[in-house]
Amino acid sequence: MAAVNDGPGKENMNRTVDQTIVHNIKSTTDCTARRLSTELAMAQLQRKLHHMQPLGIDIRLSVFTVTSKSMTVQWSGHTGASSYKITATPKNSPERPVFAQFGGNTVMGSVNSLSPNTVYTMQLEAMDNNLRVLSSAKTEETTAPDVPSIGQAYSKNSDSITVEFTEVSGATSYILRAESKTGDFFKESTVSSSPGTIVELQPYTDYVLSVMSVNSGGRSQPSYPTEARTVVMAPNLNTSSPTNGTILVTWDPVKDAVLYTLVIIREGSSTRLKLNTTDTAVTFDNLEPGTTYCIKGTAWDSEGRTGDDVTACQITRPQSPDVTHVQVTPGRALGIAVFWSQVRGANLYLVWTSNGQNCSTENNYCYINPADCGQNHSVYVIAYNDAGPSSPSQPANYITYPCPPENIWVEEPRAGNCSVMWDGVPLVEYYMAFIKRDDGMETFCNTSVTTCPFSCMCGYTYLTTVFPYNQAGSSPYGHVRNYTTIPCCPQDVMIKLVSTETLEIMWTPVKGAELYETTAAQTKDVIHCNDTAPVCALSDLSCNTAYSVTVTPCSDLRGCNHTCKPQTHETAPCTPEILNMTQTNSSTYRILFTTPNTPNTNYTITATGRYDRQICQSMNSSCVLTQLPCGSVYEVIAVATTAVGKSLPGFSKTLETGPCCPMSVNVTQVTQAMTNVTWSPSTGARSFITSLTSPRGYAKCHTLDTHCLMGCITCGTNYSVNLEAISSTGQKSECKYRGFSSSACCPTGVKLYRRTNNTLRVYWRSLGPQIYNHTVELYGTGANYTCMAAAGSMYCDIQEETCGDVYTVVAAPVEKYGSKVTFCQPRTYSVPCPGSNAGMVISRARRSVN
Repeated sequence: MAAVNDGPGKENMNRTVDQTIVHNIKSTTDCTARRLSTELAMAQLQRKLHHMQPLGIDIRLSVFTVTSKSMTVQWSGHTGASSYKITATPKNSPERPVFAQFGGNTVMGSVNSLSPNTVYTMQLEAMDNNLRVLSSAKTEETTAPDVPSIGQAYSKNSDSITVEFTEVSGATSYILRAESKTGDFFKESTVSSSPGTIVELQPYTDYVLSVMSVNSGGRSQPSYPTEARTVVMAPNLNTSSPTNGTILVTWDPVKDAVLYTLVIIREGSSTRLKLNTTDTAVTFDNLEPGTTYCIKGTAWDSEGRTGDDVTACQITRPQSPDVTHVQVTPGRALGIAVFWSQVRGANLYLVWTSNGQNCSTENNYCYINPADCGQNHSVYVIAYNDAGPSSPSQPANYITYPCPPENIWVEEPRAGNCSVMWDGVPLVEYYMAFIKRDDGMETFCNTSVTTCPFSCMCGYTYLTTVFPYNQAGSSPYGHVRNYTTIPCCPQDVMIKLVSTETLEIMWTPVKGAELYETTAAQTKDVIHCNDTAPVCALSDLSCNTAYSVTVTPCSDLRGCNHTCKPQTHETAPCTPEILNMTQTNSSTYRILFTTPNTPNTNYTITATGRYDRQICQSMNSSCVLTQLPCGSVYEVIAVATTAVGKSLPGFSKTLETGPCCPMSVNVTQVTQAMTNVTWSPSTGARSFITSLTSPRGYAKCHTLDTHCLMGCITCGTNYSVNLEAISSTGQKSECKYRGFSSSACCPTGVKLYRRTNNTLRVYWRSLGPQIYNHTVELYGTGANYTCMAAAGSMYCDIQEETCGDVYTVVAAPVEKYGSKVTFCQPRTYSVPCPGSNAGMVISRARRSVN
């Protein structure tokens, strides 16, 4: 029974418990150390809780640790308690309870003399001085199983020791503890049963071993310790195969080892070879090539114990392969195929030629590409595996195809006769030369010399190649050389004038021509046109010029064929230009123009109006246009024509004919000195100038209308009638018409007289020649009277019926056809009855001309 008391005694007890826990922490594994560290913290916390426990609070009880025969509990102190009693009662067991009593300052205590692997009910009672229970608490826990005992401990591996121990009832697991005798190593391992092995130990080292049983309550006390030593470690074997029949095994000396045992066995065999040695290197010989051997190595200590064993497997180097066949491979890329017999244990083969080429493979054949042509070399094969290479095989000789000639050319000493020629190459027996034309036709020759003749035509490309042959065969490829003959001349050249200064040349394409150079040459100039198409337009040529046209086919390889014949073709005539247009009469105009062409050129002048077209032609520099109607506007152009074609029209000029004269002109006399002239509309005229002309004077009028009122007319005079029609541009037409005679002059000085015999006499004076009859009209209020006076007479008598009337008197001449002049002035007279000799003019009035 142990107790932890309050006060000085309690502090000492607490310190003792803490030290015990710290010791256990130092002497256990990391996991257990963490658990014990937690328990230490809990114990310290419980002590603090005890000092802080307030009045009236129940105490708290927990199990701190257990062993197989004891159980330590801790609790929170209770104020007023003078002692504590702990009772351990076995559960489900007839055993008697065990109790322990502690002072009032105690917070941790142990109950001993318990049974292993038994569940106990732990009861804590806080009592005062009168042994009255102030508070109580209970908890349950199981004691650890019984302490096991070690039967034996031994080491089979250099890093572990196996422990055989007695298993105890109720243990769920066991803890193996290993400590070095020097105290610098401590380790615990959990195992489920016996035997158990603790690992991660050092080779050939002494350890103190113990066992503890574990259940849900905790662990038992350690068993009685025993000592054991680990064995030596295994040698670290390094293996190699220096030859295809030996294996060399080496290792570093193993500490504390006095002897080594090696056992070698061939893969797939049960035969073993065992060898003991104190050396650190052993060579096994007389082995099979390319075969895997496994070597097991073990070290012995001075006590005769074998340590760890280690196994290393090593394959011997392969046997040298035998080359069975070397073949030059066909195709565009020259190469060789090497075949050999496979050897055991080889996983790779390397083939080398005497000129340094190589290939590698896992098969029994290999291709070396590219191989040089025209060479005689040898080849050998080396087999490889993980151990290294075999010895080289015996070399095998081979010869490659001859190289193709580098320099091939074609010579054509005469047109149509060609020869393929080339430089000779070594290791050749004969040559095959092939000549293929670009249309598919092919020829060849077999020769031992370096030339081959063939027939060639113009305009074709010939592909030539030469293949040399020897005992290995022909060169897999040959250099191809092109030879193109000069292109042929086109035979069907057609030249057409498509515009005045442009020639279109067309022809059928010819063989071998990639470009056509077309030229048009004349004395001073050459026009070029280069195109790939069989058509060409030569423009900007000089007009009315003969050109020599040549089509020259060209190719990039052979240049141009300058032997083709030219053709001559003339361009269109040059354009004439109108210099002047002169009117020769009312409907005729003379056109003057330039003549820039050869004398045999015909010139056409075309005048195009709104409703008609007029043409005149000439081979000179002038031409007359006739029957041009008045009042018209024409666009006049000149065109030259030759046997080649027409020129471009020249610049047009406008020709405006004079305006038409009015069809009719009518002159009407309005008064004795004034006339009204009217006329019909005139095509092309905008204004008119009308004139009446006589020896005694003239009258003129300028107007935009078709009528004109003209004064200053002399009566009884013959006038000529003229009219000038003027267009908007100033063109004039002089128009003459039938003359006009003004009316006879009205008499002057008209007077009315009464005579004695009741007659009235009208008297007047004539201004002009007295060649007209006169008529006299009297209009009175009571009666009207009329009388006629013969030519030369200057009065007229009228028999009056009544007197004292007022008369209007009009005296007017009567013209040739009996018409009366209507615009003579009337006069009014009052005529009294007899008794007065002279009438009296009352009034004078003007009479309307209408």
